[in-house]
Amino acid sequence: MTSFAVQFARQQRHAFQAASKLSSASTSNIVAAAASTSYASTPSAARAFSTARNNLPRSAQIARSQRSQLALTRHISTNQPKEQAAAAAQTSVRPEPSPAFQQSPQNIAPLSSRYDANALDESFVGMSGGAIFHEMMLRHDVKHVFGYPGGAILPVFDAIYNSKHFDFVLPRREDGAGHMAEGYARVTGKPGVILVTSGPGATNVITPMQDAMSDGTPLVVFCGQVATSAIGSDAFQEADVVGISRSCTKWNVMVKDIAELPRRINEAFKIATSGRPGPVLVDLPKDVTAGILRQAIPYSQTQPNMITNLPSRQVARNRRGATFQQSTNLRSSEQDILTSELREAARLIGIAKRPIIYAGQGILSSPDGPKLLAKLAKEHNIPVTTTLQGLGAFDELDPLSLHMLGMHGSAYANLAMQDADLIIALGARFDDRVTGRIDKFAPHARAAALQKRGGIIHFEVMPKNINKVVQATCAIEGDVVTNLGKLMPYLESNGPDRSEWHELIKSWKDSYPFTYEPSKEGELMKPQEVIEALDSAVADQKDNVIISTGVGQHQMWAAQHYRWRHPRTWVSSGGLGTMGFGLPSCIGAKVAAPEKIVVDIDGDASFSMTAMELATAAQYDIGVKVLVLNNEFQGMVVQWQDLFYEKRYSHTEMHNPDFCKLAESMNVKAIRCDNIKDLPAKMKEFIEYDNNKPILFEARITKNEHVYPFCPASAGLHELIVHPSLKPIPKKA
Repeated sequence: MTSFAVQFARQQRHAFQAASKLSSASTSNIVAAAASTSYASTPSAARAFSTARNNLPRSAQIARSQRSQLALTRHISTNQPKEQAAAAAQTSVRPEPSPAFQQSPQNIAPLSSRYDANALDESFVGMSGGAIFHEMMLRHDVKHVFGYPGGAILPVFDAIYNSKHFDFVLPRREDGAGHMAEGYARVTGKPGVILVTSGPGATNVITPMQDAMSDGTPLVVFCGQVATSAIGSDAFQEADVVGISRSCTKWNVMVKDIAELPRRINEAFKIATSGRPGPVLVDLPKDVTAGILRQAIPYSQTQPNMITNLPSRQVARNRRGATFQQSTNLRSSEQDILTSELREAARLIGIAKRPIIYAGQGILSSPDGPKLLAKLAKEHNIPVTTTLQGLGAFDELDPLSLHMLGMHGSAYANLAMQDADLIIALGARFDDRVTGRIDKFAPHARAAALQKRGGIIHFEVMPKNINKVVQATCAIEGDVVTNLGKLMPYLESNGPDRSEWHELIKSWKDSYPFTYEPSKEGELMKPQEVIEALDSAVADQKDNVIISTGVGQHQMWAAQHYRWRHPRTWVSSGGLGTMGFGLPSCIGAKVAAPEKIVVDIDGDASFSMTAMELATAAQYDIGVKVLVLNNEFQGMVVQWQDLFYEKRYSHTEMHNPDFCKLAESMNVKAIRCDNIKDLPAKMKEFIEYDNNKPILFEARITKNEHVYPFCPASAGLHELIVHPSLKPIPKKA
């Protein structure tokens, strides 16, 4: 008999002796005592038992364990006949009614965690890395995956064959998968999951990852890799994707052992969604995904909700190295600083005569964000402007709305930013497209800060974004929505009279609206007319409509002439400005919200970059609606060539295919319109078409239309160029 068997038999005898001595106790107490004696008191023996079992098939392990437990329970549960009779007599008599009859339960112990973090999870033993990946997607409640197979990732694709855990969407190219995942994440708030192969499969996702990094979109990218033994040998389709993606991810890692795969997946999802969301990448060598796990793993590594110490957070590392008292003092100090900043912010809001709220995408991080924003604005009579990525955070039909600000934002929003004595920035980062020339930005707020009667209040989750571009008077670091909620109780209901401020803003709205010259009979349509026709067609169902765009003039016209009323209804590439983003992100958004109307407003040049993804929509019956504004030019580049390069149109003219025939070749219905007279009827047909089938609407528009207002890169926000039909903005001394 082996030493393990002798030890286990000895433990069983101890258990039986304990049961004999405690025969007067209840059966359940005896079982607990025996179990504690035989296992809990000898953790080393328990580990040895677990290790020995691993050499048996899983079914044999389970059967052996069940037989042992049954035998132990059967022996311990045997009492003497007299004692059994006495116990039965006691339990047969009870008060009428029972004390718990139709009464609320009392003194109920709180539920404990389902898993002991230090215990070993054997559920993955005997599974391949690909199968473990599949199971981990279930544990993270992943419903959709976007990707493209290849040799290095085939063990995973084989494991997810006919998966019941999630639906898989196969694009025409890996960057399409990346942008689809972005659209999915922007609508749901959950990470978009991407699965691609090594080499070119991985490098094709670099652009979507950088796009997500720029716009704070959570992505979890899994890519195949050559076997660990071949790394560094220039093997077929080998690429150092960890090195390549280091600057465009929040965190990346190569999994070098199958035992660490669950932990790395958990870390990836946690990091992608913590703080400012963003992309992460997990590199999966083929021998890891094809290998078999031979040992149990701690529950702390296999359960998603047990990940605490993230590898990418220096603050967490510092706190782990500190004593308990030091950590407690640090948290207390941070809380004191936050409270002080919130009180100062409330004081400034209470005395500011010309405040403005500048809301970015950070306010959309929680459903409560837009609600708190509306409460702050309406209760304290503060106008609101949003960034491009903040569109929908505040209802643009509200009189307090100033619409979008920045390079192509409204003139009245830009002028208000320049004249405001207090700027309340909520989840925005003061990028160059918003501030214009930085030394000319917000002069009145800067002056008010020196006099302690205003300035800039910056709510921001990412520490490095605070004071990066402009100096904040109050820097409120942390979750934007949470901290905005903490601010509200400090605000006084009675503020200063701001009627003059609102009258000034109204005069700007009257003098400098978004405008254009309508098309004349016989002319091609103006792009603004097409956007306004779409806006009218869905005016009564804005909460049921999601708009995505490509990048270019059409993107700005969509932001200007469509009235944004609800959060998470705008999906576009802002920070990176990725052409070709519109259609695949529209597909991802539609997958996320199949019951909604999802429209891609695209330009001909941007659409052409990913037009083949129409075939993806047709293959999976993804009912996207694609509106292509076709002027046969790279419109935004042409506008700059008009204004700054003496109309030298260097390589910006497009010779497009017949977009309608192209769509029809992919089994997608197509509509074309080239005059304003037919536009309302055809737009109605476009919107009312089967919501489960893709459709394309080609709108032929004029070639030489510019986007106004326009703030040149070297100018201040008050120096923007308005439409030629409007009176120029007076220059300030």
